[in-house]
Amino acid sequence: MIELSVIRDLVAIFGVIAGFSYYVLTVRNTRKNQQLQLETRQAQLFMGLYQTFRSPEFVRNWDHVLWRLEFKDWEDSVEKLHPINNPDERTIWFSVGLFFEGIGVLVKRGLIDISLVDDLLGGMIKPTWEKMGPIEVESRVRLNNPRGFDDFEYLYNEIERIAEGRGSYMGLRAGASPYIKKE
Repeated sequence: MIELSVIRDLVAIFGVIAGFSYYVLTVRNTRKNQQLQLETRQAQLFMGLYQTFRSPEFVRNWDHVLWRLEFKDWEDSVEKLHPINNPDERTIWFSVGLFFEGIGVLVKRGLIDISLVDDLLGGMIKPTWEKMGPIEVESRVRLNNPRGFDDFEYLYNEIERIAEGRGSYMGLRAGASPYIKKE
């Protein structure tokens, strides 16, 4: 015959096991909910930035920087972007650069996932930095501003790292993509 003390001990053990199991499940669900909330906040933040990116004003500014601004050298860029000589050109230049600088900060701090940025903006980041980068890198030295657009450069380097993993666009044209029909 089972003694009452054994039954009492078994009930206590099962109670501890049930309590521990409940605790583990609660912690696991809390972590899942926190991750989901984080991902939702990242998406909301990024979509707010994307609204700016796709605005007609930003698109005009981006087009202007890429297609209309031409510089012979750094001195020529200083003259063409000087706040007294050409305040509108300077404003356009900095509105585009600072937009990507801000995204670079958010990516670097882990507030926005780089793959999300790459999916929606990757194709625009590369040519923009390749146009603006040489001027900004030279400005860091000449104006003693070592941090000038450094987070934009960081963003560019991260997008390039991702692109290397995908392969080249030339490979896509050559038929490496299942989405492009071979003729």
